[in-house]
Formats: sequence, C-alpha cells, structure tokens
Amino acid sequence: MRASVFIGTSLDGFIARVNGDLDFLPPGGGEPHGYDEFMATVDALVIGRKTFETVLTFDAWPYGEKPVFVLSTCPLAPAPSQAVVERVSGTPAEIVSQLAARGIRHIYVDGGITIQRFLQAGLIQRLIITRVPVLIGAGIPLFGALPRDILLRHVGTRPYASGLVQSEYVVA
Repeated sequence: MRASVFIGTSLDGFIARVNGDLDFLPPGGGEPHGYDEFMATVDALVIGRKTFETVLTFDAWPYGEKPVFVLSTCPLAPAPSQAVVERVSGTPAEIVSQLAARGIRHIYVDGGITIQRFLQAGLIQRLIITRVPVLIGAGIPLFGALPRDILLRHVGTRPYASGLVQSEYVVA
C-alpha cells in the first residue's frame, strides 16, 4: 500500500495555529495547485480526530465520497450525510494492514500527529508540501521530534503566482 501526504504549511512550518485555526491558509485552498489531481489518485483518507473535527467546520465536505478513516478511540461527531466516515484505532502498521485487506491501495494521510506517527513507522512514501507565504510564529508543527533521521529525495518544486511554493519528496 502507498501512503501520501498533501498538506499546506506556513513558511515557518506550522499546519495550524496553536488553537487549531487555519485562517492563514488561502480561502478555498487558493489557486489550483494539484489537490484535485492528487485526490483522484487516492482510494481513501486516514486522518486524526482533531483534523476530522476541523473539517466538520468547513462550508462543504471536501472529500466527496472517498472513504475517510478517522483515528480515534472515542465516538466521533456526526459527519455530513454524503460523507463515508469510519472510526479506526490501532498502530499505523495495523491500520495499513486492515485497509490493505479491504482492497485499498493508496491512502492520503492527514493531520499533524497522524502524519508524524505514520512517518515514524516508515509508512509514508510521498510528501507534497505547499508553503504559504506567511510567518505565523507559533502553531501546530507539521513535523515533531524523531527518533532517527528520515531521508527524503526531492522530486520537484513548483512556484505559483499567488506566492504558494509546493515541493514534492519521496522517502528514500
């Protein structure tokens, strides 16, 4: 199974403010920068509970009919009627094994702690990081402490007219 990350950060590496707000991101994701094309390649999403709760505040459900697996040991808030949402728990390796057994071949991993756990477990193969030209000074970091280095190979970087800069890496 392949696991990929597609995420936006402030230039100083934060995915959200300390309180979880995403107000520094361009409205509606800004100009097209490959999200729709990326989403067309994934079979399902694996996200953390906090990310799920943040997404529930959006004007519209952003994942269409893609299955969304939410990591939580607690019951989840109700999802929109068109959403396909399931609560899962376990280690990243157990979750990948469960989803692979269901025929899922490519997952989109989202949410700070979730991304960090899957990276530490060696289960992420591709990272697409879009940096927004703003410094917010403090917030929820994309990457946390690591027990060892994770070597990456740069695939490419694309600048956008709005100032967004997107870099793609594969885990070496």
